[in-house]
Amino acid sequence: MIRVLVADDQPLVRNGFRMILDAEDDVEIVGEASDGYEAVDLAERHHPDVVLMDVRMPNLDGVEATRRIADAQDGGDGCPVRVLVLTTFDLDEYVVEALRAGASGFLLKDVSPEDLVGAIHVVAAGEAIVAPSVTRRLLDRFASNLPPSSPAPAPGLDALTEREVEVLVLMARGKSNAEIAHDLVVAETTVKTHVGRVLTKLGVRDRVQAVVFAYEAGLVHPRGR
Repeated sequence: MIRVLVADDQPLVRNGFRMILDAEDDVEIVGEASDGYEAVDLAERHHPDVVLMDVRMPNLDGVEATRRIADAQDGGDGCPVRVLVLTTFDLDEYVVEALRAGASGFLLKDVSPEDLVGAIHVVAAGEAIVAPSVTRRLLDRFASNLPPSSPAPAPGLDALTEREVEVLVLMARGKSNAEIAHDLVVAETTVKTHVGRVLTKLGVRDRVQAVVFAYEAGLVHPRGR
């Protein structure tokens, strides 16, 4: 059973997600939060597998709530609470910051019920869920929110092999594993192995965190720069 906490300040949105998720035999909603403070409190009390986190909420926004949930688990035992950010994309220049804060990915609010359920399963299994094309557009548009990269090599970057750096750059450009395999003329299973090693060596939670790392390290740059 996947335990889900829904955090959104709009009751209609929460009710919509509840209707979708209540129809699933292996998903249980353990709480609903109307702002960031409540989301942090309920995440601590119920320890859900996944939090569906709206970005724009009163009192405490979803970015800071995500950061507090992630920080509360640093060094802790057991399965982590994973945060899946919800965004309207047109408004949320804060999504990159949410990913940096520890979110495992994001969905657009007009996601289909099937894709919502699928994303929850993916994130609960410890993977990141971000559509490659959306990753590319989002980071290109909002990379100005990222701090300037340091002239010194980013920690962990020197541990990567040349091929692993290639894979990281292609990930940051929004390529899927299949597309990376095509570009590098290798098997997709080989790409998955490289991705796993990149995550381990960089000490990042998931693929999304690795993409943000690549931008911060200056390996890739927003379009137009």
